[in-house]
Amino acid sequence: MARMSYILLATLFLVVALFYPYITDSKDGERPMREIVALTTLPPALSDIISAEYEKKSKTRIIFQPIPDAGITDELLTGSDAILVVANKDTLLKAKKNFEPYISEYWDAAPESMKDENALWTGIFYDPIVFCMNADYLKANKNAPLTWQNLAKTHGVKIGMTDFLAADAMQNLLFSMIAEYGDAAAYQIWRGIHPNVIQYAKYLNNPVRQAGMGEADVAVAVESEAIRYLNDDYPLKIIYPRDGTAYMLIGSGIVKDKYAEDEVAAKEFSDWMQTDEAHQILQANGFYFIPVNPATLTYKSYAGKDLYLYTMPTNFTNEQKHNFLDRWVKYIRLGGR
Repeated sequence: MARMSYILLATLFLVVALFYPYITDSKDGERPMREIVALTTLPPALSDIISAEYEKKSKTRIIFQPIPDAGITDELLTGSDAILVVANKDTLLKAKKNFEPYISEYWDAAPESMKDENALWTGIFYDPIVFCMNADYLKANKNAPLTWQNLAKTHGVKIGMTDFLAADAMQNLLFSMIAEYGDAAAYQIWRGIHPNVIQYAKYLNNPVRQAGMGEADVAVAVESEAIRYLNDDYPLKIIYPRDGTAYMLIGSGIVKDKYAEDEVAAKEFSDWMQTDEAHQILQANGFYFIPVNPATLTYKSYAGKDLYLYTMPTNFTNEQKHNFLDRWVKYIRLGGR
């Protein structure tokens, strides 16, 4: 009898040992089947959401690692475990020689300006610069500015905007204008706008809040922040500049010469980021970007999806960009009102 009890206990122990991982998973959540590393320029608040939601769906964990302030380098790409780069267009352009081509239906559908011609990277979403106007100001002013030229020539308008030195999106606006209009014409626009700026803010949301509170008539802002405040019932109206505007593009590239299994997982993640499911998750968490994929319902829901975007590339060196900003500071920002 004692022998039978021993056998039963041993059998029970073996069964528990075999099924322990499944038992703990049911209590603590399923463990990821795979982990891959992605270098990114996304803020942690955004990349953390993407990683968590994708892991729930796919059992693959995306470990996002911020790209250092010094920027992306060949050594960083080849010397790390990163299989993916999810970053702004400038970063993708610098890193693309380390990418391998990936032709998918999403690359094929993307506009030419939002993908690499050799399929080394593909855009995921973009965030344009808009005029975010106080609703009362717009109602009281039938001739409210609808273009950059109008904004520069409108006297008495209170303008809120983020400092060019404080945010990549604003620097991209300046560089894009210089590429599109030439430096003289671009600086002329900002010379006209500067006297009406009530504050050069440190953060992208501040100008939108100022317009929503009536402290500013017009905010020069990223659309994602404008939509966020609109959804919080601030009295605002988004106006798309009729003479064009800049935008921040985020895309992805797959690093070559890595493990084949990681490459498959990276392609699956890149494809998922192009879907309605991914963009709906972003919106549910307060991130409102325009998808590059025109087939998504999310893309079709954006009123400004057909807005006129600048087309000239900003192929400036770091030294040129520094000089452009320096000129703005010296001759416009500190040049008096």
